[in-house]
Amino acid sequence: MTPEPARVRDEVDAIYRSESRRVLATLIRLLGDFDTAEEAMQDAFAAAVEQWAEDGIPSNPRSWLISTGRFKAIDRARRTSRFDSIDASTPEAPEVNMPEYDETGVEDDRLRLIFTCCHPALNPDAQIGLTLREVCGLTTEEVAHAFLTPPPTLAQRIVRAKAKIRDARIPYEVPARGELPERLDAVLHVIYLVFNEGYYASSGGSLIRSDLSSEAIRLGRILVELLPEPEAVGLLALMLLLDARRAARTTSSGELILLEDQNRSLWNRAQIEEGAQLVERALQSRRFGPYTLQAAIAAVHADASTAASTDWAQIVALYDVLMLADPSPVIELNRAAAVAMNSGPAAGLALINAILVRGDLTDYLPAHVARADLCRRLGQNGDSIVSYERALALAKQEPEKRFIAQRLRELRATSPR
Repeated sequence: MTPEPARVRDEVDAIYRSESRRVLATLIRLLGDFDTAEEAMQDAFAAAVEQWAEDGIPSNPRSWLISTGRFKAIDRARRTSRFDSIDASTPEAPEVNMPEYDETGVEDDRLRLIFTCCHPALNPDAQIGLTLREVCGLTTEEVAHAFLTPPPTLAQRIVRAKAKIRDARIPYEVPARGELPERLDAVLHVIYLVFNEGYYASSGGSLIRSDLSSEAIRLGRILVELLPEPEAVGLLALMLLLDARRAARTTSSGELILLEDQNRSLWNRAQIEEGAQLVERALQSRRFGPYTLQAAIAAVHADASTAASTDWAQIVALYDVLMLADPSPVIELNRAAAVAMNSGPAAGLALINAILVRGDLTDYLPAHVARADLCRRLGQNGDSIVSYERALALAKQEPEKRFIAQRLRELRATSPR
């Protein structure tokens, strides 16, 4: 029985969302060029809408799409060669040679592509931007938000990176083991940014994009299997421990729930146990870095049965070490929030004010939310309102906007006019 066209289109859309980046990664390996692979993938999905309506959806849609995309690219190359040969008055078009497609190694194609995008010939911003855009399917606007960069600037950076890969003939492969360590930092950062976009979406109607956080965890597992370096282990631990909170982070209608208000019985204990074991493994190596330290902080949170029982002194101590390993205004802000919980809101507010007075994090929404919350706790409602208003102006995420707006309504209702 021929499936209904509307149902087929819905199926194709769902497969595009779940499989398109895997299909693209394999087509890049087979075709050797980003833009050619992108065209081939789009041709394959367009063909799927037509053919699957007639023939039904194949048992292995990804393989069908990869094979079809490859054949579409070959046909396109042959047509181009034929036109070139006509223009040159050559009797025959040259034969087009492309690698045969088979299933071997397809599961690792995205990891190969990440290492290609993180090649030392590219500058660090280009490495990360290209990988987030091409491997993980984030929009240019989402990647630009992660970089705090205007979208046109980011788009130009990605175009230049693709051209560099093509012109320098950068190979599509996982480097030899001796070359892996120098490439690891950029790869870890890419995976971490992908996870962050899934854990706390930069914009849109949903706080969480579980497809991205799950993909980052999958890539993290592959990387640990390939290269079990302490920081790769630490990053995987961090992602597992943070993702374990997913079910408790929003209401059934998608509203934001702060960490202190979450129902911890909803936390995924299996992920917490695995993450805690990985943290211990990384710490025991004595060669750990910032990801492992962040994972250790997440493990302290996970170990507390209630928000009130959290060992804030230990968290502050871990932030002290993290500040030495990876000093940054964002880490400093997170430490200030921990100090506020351990030593009182006034102590934390003084640290946050110092960061903002320096001019750091002026356009960083969490800094203004944190300041607003501490002012609110201290009864400084006027200052709290000012900071929440600044945060609302910076917010791009709908649940976040609603949360801040609600805080403002509450404060204005209790403040003298």
